[in-house]
Amino acid sequence: MNQPLAKIESKLRPEIDRIQNQPLINIESKFRPEIEGLRLVAALLVAVYHIWLNRVSGGVDVFFVISGFLITTSIVSTINRTGEFRFRLYITKLMKRLLPSVFFILGIVLVLSWFLLPESILNKTIREVFASMFFYQNWQLAFSSTDYLDSSQMKTPVEHFWALSIQGQFYMIWFLIFTFILLLIKKYKVTKVKTLINTILGILFVSSFIYSIYLTNIDQPWAYFITMTRVWEFTLGSLLCINLSSIKVNKYIATVIGWLGLIGLILTGIVFNVSEMFPGYIASWPMICALFIVLSGTQDTKYGVKRFLGSSVMVKLGGISFGIYLWHWVLLEFYRYNVQETPGAIVGTLIIISSIILSFLMTRYIEKPIRGSANNKSFNRLAIMGGVNILLIGSLLMGVYISQSKLEKEITYENYPGALAVKNPNDVPDQEPIPTFSNAFNDLPQAHLDGSNQGLEDSDLKIGEYGKTENYDATIALIGSSHSEHWLGAILQATKDSNYRVLSLTRSGTRFSTGYSDDELKGIWVNNVLDYLKNADVDLVVAQATASDTSKNRIQQQMVDQLQYVKDEYGMEVLAIRDDPRYSFNVLESLETAGIEETAKKMNLADNQKDESFWRQFENENKSLHKIDLTDYFKVNGKFQPVIGNVVIYRDNRHLTNTYSESFGPIFEEKINKILKDE
Repeated sequence: MNQPLAKIESKLRPEIDRIQNQPLINIESKFRPEIEGLRLVAALLVAVYHIWLNRVSGGVDVFFVISGFLITTSIVSTINRTGEFRFRLYITKLMKRLLPSVFFILGIVLVLSWFLLPESILNKTIREVFASMFFYQNWQLAFSSTDYLDSSQMKTPVEHFWALSIQGQFYMIWFLIFTFILLLIKKYKVTKVKTLINTILGILFVSSFIYSIYLTNIDQPWAYFITMTRVWEFTLGSLLCINLSSIKVNKYIATVIGWLGLIGLILTGIVFNVSEMFPGYIASWPMICALFIVLSGTQDTKYGVKRFLGSSVMVKLGGISFGIYLWHWVLLEFYRYNVQETPGAIVGTLIIISSIILSFLMTRYIEKPIRGSANNKSFNRLAIMGGVNILLIGSLLMGVYISQSKLEKEITYENYPGALAVKNPNDVPDQEPIPTFSNAFNDLPQAHLDGSNQGLEDSDLKIGEYGKTENYDATIALIGSSHSEHWLGAILQATKDSNYRVLSLTRSGTRFSTGYSDDELKGIWVNNVLDYLKNADVDLVVAQATASDTSKNRIQQQMVDQLQYVKDEYGMEVLAIRDDPRYSFNVLESLETAGIEETAKKMNLADNQKDESFWRQFENENKSLHKIDLTDYFKVNGKFQPVIGNVVIYRDNRHLTNTYSESFGPIFEEKINKILKDE
């Protein structure tokens, strides 16, 4: 009996081996030259739009689709070949591919930053370099972009690393996804593997896509950078990889859709305002363009886009497109901070050419030696590069700290009178201005530092309480947007020797105004403030009463109407503050890069007080509200200045440094005491 069984087994052995060695799923893992060319096009689009158009191109979204396609191809090929999917092998390959370029470029940025970057952006750059090293730069920028006071700061030379951080996070997510899929296949003996993968990826695609559309409408700056709103872009590439062999396109259609995809991709940044509309449903445009190009590449046609994108030059440059993307922004930002804001045609072209050359050299002498070495040798080199970067970060932080410590020892009221120097500008000694350029941007009001200022995402009332919290003689409530909030330093300084309680009721980007609807977050917050004031123990309300960046009387009047309502309905005294002058350029950046004289020229040429006519009318006609116009304290001898009394005035283009605000203490003290004592 055993002999017949042996014969049967012998006959069935080839079929048994075929079943056991059957691939997870049939995919084409061959080299796709047109994808290399597409990567180059995406990198050049990003560079061109950044350099000359100062806007986003959609090229990053193409990178995400391609990354999803390629990593899924790699994962499935590995499983088909070995029957396993091990984390150690997966992560070592990724680290050897990503980290050499990342660590090298970040190290170069750190060295150059000390010599070529404005001090005002140095701290931000150091934080973002660290975030880029550990692949959470997108979250660093997400929190910055949704912080109203941080969103206006200058861009660092490593801001573009946010896309690489999302890519790194996606690779980790995809390891978990395919580990889970492999587990299901082995545990439940799944035969319809392709259906299972499509189902899981389809659910992920739809859920991420819906969430992306929703969050883009609700909070676009946050949606732009976070990982969950971008997963659907990678997933589209993965779905294309899994199903590409089943999609049949004839040669004529392949030719047409290929060129349509390339033309549509090039026009993305012109047709759409990518930086404000992405990553919602509009992001599907460049992604579909990329999909068309990949589908077109399944056919070899005489006039197809594949012949162009798959040419030897495009393939060669496509192989270093990762480096081109990383280098172009670094070179561009250092140029902007040291030469001029917008490069011309020649300089911009030189930036792109330099990015290509640097990328080629980096690939040859940094990336390839590390990728081609044994793991121990490769990771020893990476550890050295990473360690050097950490030492550079520590050294830069120490240098900033030492410079600040030296200056703090010299600070006295006589040397740094701030706004009060306007009365006697010639009596002010020549000193290095404070806060230092490295600290000026972070010289924030107390409400922002302790978290009592409400952010853009929420509408509930947050109240900061300062001064005398018990047995106080009177309560002062500072209400409104950041343009009210930045006067908190002045009010706290004014009341430090008085028996007053100070409340801060502020929300970023939200004027205390009648101009919001009741169902939007700003309107809800304003109504919450009014509800609080009904029964609050408040004697004086202090608030911004105009917006100097608009000449629309309607906007100004809505703020005055709200303050008048508080006065009439609640019987509280009101101090209406005229808004400080605002500018279309970053005053702090200009001050450091162009100097005091050039910055002052730009300030005095600007239309920085568009509320002039309204304020004059308000002063003359409204006899009910107390008013204060501090415009003269932004001028010396009738000219606007970026530094007064050795104190830097602006932390960006419109918000005061807390140090300059505090210098108004005696001015506010006199005004507040007069109001409360006459009450």
